[in-house]
Amino acid sequence: MTVNAEKHPAIKSFLIQILLVISGAFFFSLANPGFLFPKGLSLFAWCMYVPVLLCVHRASYRTVWLWGGIYGVVSYGLYIFWLFTFSTVAMTAVSFKYFILCSLLFIALKAADSLCGKGAAFVQGLTFCAYEYIKTLGFVGFSYGVAGYTQWKNVLLLQSSALTGVWGITALVVFSSVIVYCVVRDAHCPFSAGALWKSVRHHCAGMCVWTFCLAAALVYGAVVLKTRLPGSGKTVKVCAVQNNSDPWKGGVEAYERDTKELMRLTDQALQTDSDIKLVVWPETAVVPSIIMQYSMRNDRKRFEIVTSVLKYINRQSAVFVIGNFHSVDSGGEYYDDYNCAFVFKPGVNVIPPEPELYAKIHLVPFTESFPYGKQFPYVYKLLLKGDTHLWSPGTERKVFHQAGLSFSVPICFEDTFGDDCRKFVLNGARAFINMSNDAWSGSLACQNQHLAMAVFRSAEKPYSDGQKYGFRAKRALSVLQGR
Repeated sequence: MTVNAEKHPAIKSFLIQILLVISGAFFFSLANPGFLFPKGLSLFAWCMYVPVLLCVHRASYRTVWLWGGIYGVVSYGLYIFWLFTFSTVAMTAVSFKYFILCSLLFIALKAADSLCGKGAAFVQGLTFCAYEYIKTLGFVGFSYGVAGYTQWKNVLLLQSSALTGVWGITALVVFSSVIVYCVVRDAHCPFSAGALWKSVRHHCAGMCVWTFCLAAALVYGAVVLKTRLPGSGKTVKVCAVQNNSDPWKGGVEAYERDTKELMRLTDQALQTDSDIKLVVWPETAVVPSIIMQYSMRNDRKRFEIVTSVLKYINRQSAVFVIGNFHSVDSGGEYYDDYNCAFVFKPGVNVIPPEPELYAKIHLVPFTESFPYGKQFPYVYKLLLKGDTHLWSPGTERKVFHQAGLSFSVPICFEDTFGDDCRKFVLNGARAFINMSNDAWSGSLACQNQHLAMAVFRSAEKPYSDGQKYGFRAKRALSVLQGR
């Protein structure tokens, strides 16, 4: 049996709403690095919330929350598809978060649409900006998907994050959708070229303000890039080595294979350029706990891996920054394990291993941290059975002073939060060395999503004591083993 939608307005309205929700989710996915376009199509970002606002405008209070929940689940399901293969528990948690968050967002947008009269569109834009910020807060804070990060390849626009962080660019992206939505909404019934032109003229003031703000951001970016003279500032040659393998899979044999590969790639880099001052290995590049295995020596194979790494580092002249986990006996039932960055200076603190270290503070929810084990024991047990490594959080925003450089090492997830990185700078850091290994995702899109956020940390210029600091770390050579 076929149903004529024209004769059944409710069915027609339902199908239109489904189309708007799916379109909005696809626009969101396409604007960011994703499974179809690994680097994303940033042009879609400027109108990606138009279907969402049209859906809210058409929906009733009784159903708008449901459309919001569906949008949240579908949009993030398409965006972080790679999380399905890594952790079903984490993916379920993310889906639940965005069902709730987007349900509330749609209710707030509906309230603004029906209660704020002529200022409704402006209030909706502010509501969207608030949503973008709120979703980065708290234990489940997640910066992936913030609208401003879609512009990571726009070098001119990116510079304005020095003034506003990612949030100024996010506002530009959001209000672009709001303006397009207003024009479409007021011209669509009945739609004609005359109605469209009338709607454009009606919203001309808002379009002019938005255009002025965008132009100002681009001009600022052009001025910044022009005045940033090549070769100015202090430079340090850094070798970033990435072996592109999941360090936790394969057991002791894989640990040994990975460390040998890292040493081989490092040798290749150092032979190419002997002026390299700093060598960086990725997060948990060496899996066995260096300090614990060296001191306790209760596992011969792990001890051999650790000593081979230490002897190798001690033969070099460059400072090494490597990822490792550190176990501390705090007197409890279990050791406290920390996800760390170790800094070794050959001939000084390598043998016996007494590295300077930074312990990761902002841990990934559900896969690195779950502080609610007592409240939700079933979830906690699921996490322990899955492919997760629950760490204890560090407490100190460590700044290292090595190789003529004052730097901090935000570990992987941490550099997706501008506020976290700002705290390092306020402690004295003048450069960031992010220690990441996204090979576990098996997805180029995932790696680009992380990169899209990390580049903003390079453009932002936090303030300390009324002064603006800048440091340009020159990467002389980065050796990658591509797969």
